[in-house]
Amino acid sequence: MTPEDQEETQPLLRPLSGSVPRGRRVFLAAFAAALGPLSFGFALGYSSPAIPSLRRAAPPAPRLDDAAASWFGAIVTLGAAAGGVLGGWLVDRAGRKLSLLFCTVPFVTGFAVITASQDVWMLLGGRLLTGLACGIASLVAPVYISEIAYPEVRGLLGSCVQLMVVIGILLAYLAGLPAGPAEASWHLQALRHWHFTDGLPAAVGDQRGHVLCRDHLRGGQVQGVVMVFSTSAFGAYFKLTQGGPSNSSHVDLLAPVSTEPADASAGLAWLAVGSMCLFIAGFAVGWGPIPWLLMSEIFPLDVKGVATGVCVLTNWLMAFLVTKEFSSLMEVLRPYGAFWLASAFCIVSVLFTLFCVPETKGKTLEQITAHFEGR
Repeated sequence: MTPEDQEETQPLLRPLSGSVPRGRRVFLAAFAAALGPLSFGFALGYSSPAIPSLRRAAPPAPRLDDAAASWFGAIVTLGAAAGGVLGGWLVDRAGRKLSLLFCTVPFVTGFAVITASQDVWMLLGGRLLTGLACGIASLVAPVYISEIAYPEVRGLLGSCVQLMVVIGILLAYLAGLPAGPAEASWHLQALRHWHFTDGLPAAVGDQRGHVLCRDHLRGGQVQGVVMVFSTSAFGAYFKLTQGGPSNSSHVDLLAPVSTEPADASAGLAWLAVGSMCLFIAGFAVGWGPIPWLLMSEIFPLDVKGVATGVCVLTNWLMAFLVTKEFSSLMEVLRPYGAFWLASAFCIVSVLFTLFCVPETKGKTLEQITAHFEGR
């Protein structure tokens, strides 16, 4: 075994026998690292309460039209994609700790630019900077936590990354709660498009996620099946209610909320709400935290920065495409077709997990590396 393998075998803060303070240091260091994902969640959720206010802003404050509002929500993912590439370079050159500290610069600068913005371009520039910080944090935090943790708690601590992201999103929504009926109407219209329900169900799922994070293969299969059924049910809801006068599948998701009595299709509202909550909870248990944890485990040290950077870049580019073009996809495929397409992707994810993802439960990082190298 080479010195590099020996270094990778032992986590940095593994507790000695009977050493409670050393064990506490692992959790404290993981919590400190997870503050980056907390800020990243706040940046992701910020657009939801901010867009209604910016839509009705009076001069000289910048005001968003439909196109600008779409970019305001989506451009953060482009910044995160660039942050993934930069983060992959930073973890190899500057180290994990300095990379986490560096995240504060674009976070603070981005929100300062948004606060002082005089036009739409400054708003978008600030969102791009916060997205850059999101990309770095989403790469560095899982890598750092997986390296300091010992196998018995690596799943638990790894799931904290997704949990902190969801808490950050929830805090952003709570910070933007409407102050009156008129403002509440604006927020409700925007939240129909900007995924308000990503908060609470996902937080509940993340509380349970560390259990399945100990068993990656089982977790990926179980929550993948949950996501298949939930997206299929959501598509079925849109199919059954299409053409109704109060059909919520209308592609104009920012249309004023109707106060007219609902027709018979409203009786199926439970199907839409239930399947959405089930999907979000299933995602939070499996495909939310586990890929970030698995990504930080399977790559050897000599390529970890570059390889994780490619993973983060791919993730955020796909997030940008979904965020920016989902309305167009609903127009082409109809709402039920868009969700059935999502269900098909979930089926592919289940099959991929079943046949291609190895189990890393209870293994050291060196043992995982040896598995992929055929040793």
